[in-house]
Amino acid sequence: MTPALPFKIFVVEDNEWYGELLMHRLSQNPNHSVSRFTTAQACLEQLGEKPDFITLDYSLPDAKGEQVLRQIRERLRGTEVVVISGQEDVSTAVNMLQQGAYDYLVKDENTLDRLWNLVGKVEQQVCLRRENTQLRQQIGARHGAGQAILGEHASMQAVQTLITKAARTTITVSVSGETGTGKELVAKAIHFQSSRASLPFVAVNMAAIPRELVESELFGHEKGAFTGAVARRVGRLEEANGGTLFLDEIADLDLSLQAKLLRVLQEREVTRVGGNQPIPFDVRLIVATHRDLLTEVQAGRFREDLYYRLLGLPIALPPLRQRGADVLMLAEVFVRDFCQLNNLPPRQLTDSAREQLKAHPFPGNVRELKAVVELATVLADGEFIHGEDLPLRAGKATIGPGSQLSLREQTTAIVQSCLDEMNGDVLAVAARLNMGKSTIYRMLQQQELHLG
Repeated sequence: MTPALPFKIFVVEDNEWYGELLMHRLSQNPNHSVSRFTTAQACLEQLGEKPDFITLDYSLPDAKGEQVLRQIRERLRGTEVVVISGQEDVSTAVNMLQQGAYDYLVKDENTLDRLWNLVGKVEQQVCLRRENTQLRQQIGARHGAGQAILGEHASMQAVQTLITKAARTTITVSVSGETGTGKELVAKAIHFQSSRASLPFVAVNMAAIPRELVESELFGHEKGAFTGAVARRVGRLEEANGGTLFLDEIADLDLSLQAKLLRVLQEREVTRVGGNQPIPFDVRLIVATHRDLLTEVQAGRFREDLYYRLLGLPIALPPLRQRGADVLMLAEVFVRDFCQLNNLPPRQLTDSAREQLKAHPFPGNVRELKAVVELATVLADGEFIHGEDLPLRAGKATIGPGSQLSLREQTTAIVQSCLDEMNGDVLAVAARLNMGKSTIYRMLQQQELHLG
């Protein structure tokens, strides 16, 4: 697997003969671009070229290996460094590995072969990383165009505005909304419209990770840190370095780990479990939850200091049942995309199907709508999707004691239904329901209701 771009190697070695030997061996691959430096300063001055791989002599005339490695790690997070030394000192090797060296080789008759194998492994990783970057750019072109967050309702237009504003800066963003409203899509839209679009987007669902593994998942661990830690693992914070880290269902984070996360975010550096070397990182943080975090704080389940650290720019996603005509617009998009993806002839929603979709409360929100219309597309005979093809749990919204809606939501549903039936005539609706017209106007102003 050969990268399209040259694989750039720096050889830092002050011994003339040994440096030429390394240069000769590593240049045998025509895809390798190899440069040699005899001092630490000369190497550090050229780090702007962003080499993919560096061989570093431990004893240089102007600096020790650990000093040079520390500066390389601070400036180039993605470059792998192999330290080559004439001394076989276990404590030195361990120290260099803890500081982030890819490997530590002692100069002997096997060094060149071992180095060649290491270069091959890193080159494969670089190739995969470049391919992933291209894929992210392709995905980003779609997300960046704003196609990930669909909706014409005023509430969704407000969300789009906040996404655009968030993407211009690195402010922390907290996304709230019921399950299925599209919180991760908002996070991706922000990332792919930002200057970090070509860098990693790492998503972590806090509710899906066993409590005892959360610390290792976020911060990483060193080999032997605990039973089962058979190798070093890079945590999600390091993995997202330079890009965006999305922590979904942040309210599920255990209290004991909330304090550790707060410290890590404040210090902008992380220490792997079982390690003692702080590792600096730079991530754009986006968090999400379907709970009210302030209520969790008041109940003692979430730290107040972490709450204010994460609040940043809040974006609240409305439930689908409050988005009016967006239901039908989204349904048509989902049907069209599903047909294209599965090479099916186009399908159309009949009036009966559209009426059922408008009446259904969709407790599962956009996620439920997508699942419903995709299944209906499969079940439909011919080019039309009928009402009976829709696998809706309730068929239509239930109003009354058995409803899944709150009293406020039931009232809104009744008023909205009358508004639709009476073509937006507020005075007629107020008379029919025996309620004040000012109440209806206020609900319209607060975007609980919509006209048309």
